[in-house]
Amino acid sequence: MENSVSLKEIRANEKIRILIDSANQVLERIGYTEHGTRHVGYVSRAAASILERLGYPQRTVELAAIAGWIHDVGNAINRKNHGMTGALLMLPVLQEIGMRMDEIAPILSAIGNHEEETGVPVSEISAALIIADKSDANRTRVRKGKYDPYDIHDRVNYAIKKNWIEVNAAKKMIRFGIQMDSTSSVMEFMQIYLTRMRMCEKAAAFLGCSFEIVINDTAINNQSPRIVETTENQSDVIM
Repeated sequence: MENSVSLKEIRANEKIRILIDSANQVLERIGYTEHGTRHVGYVSRAAASILERLGYPQRTVELAAIAGWIHDVGNAINRKNHGMTGALLMLPVLQEIGMRMDEIAPILSAIGNHEEETGVPVSEISAALIIADKSDANRTRVRKGKYDPYDIHDRVNYAIKKNWIEVNAAKKMIRFGIQMDSTSSVMEFMQIYLTRMRMCEKAAAFLGCSFEIVINDTAINNQSPRIVETTENQSDVIM
């Protein structure tokens, strides 16, 4: 496609890098987990992989990756409504880089709809971004040297030794799995993540898929919890 701006160009852009770093610094100062290049890198890769495994066009996949990389820049201004703020921040930057407006628009709507307080899945890019963002729960999100055992967010994230997304295109199923230790509990995980997981269910439904949450090998969001057996040939593991 002519005049297509690549993910590589977005990642190399100095203004975007500064916004990502500034957003992460702001959140560190108010006590939030890591939201820097590790987080946005994960979200970028996961959002792209979800759509790729569901068979979407390659450019749509790349736009999801771009949305994932820049989705949290609004935190550089304020945590509240950072999705909508970030979308507004990115409009002139993406225009300056030379991205076409018909590609900017779906990226902005995805960024503006990734917060659970106000967001809803409005496109395939938006849906993939939601699932990718909300699935980044892992002990690597706890800031180095700043683990607080009295902070539920630190406890929950530190307890998660492994997290992954599986996509089974044939069965139209997206599975989010985690392995937790006793540092925290499933109850505490759901205390933080319930609204986020509900949002993921809606996002998966937008993509024509079911969404399954598996914690320590047990599915927890169906009517009859069961032990989940997975094999490599059932689905594609993203992370």
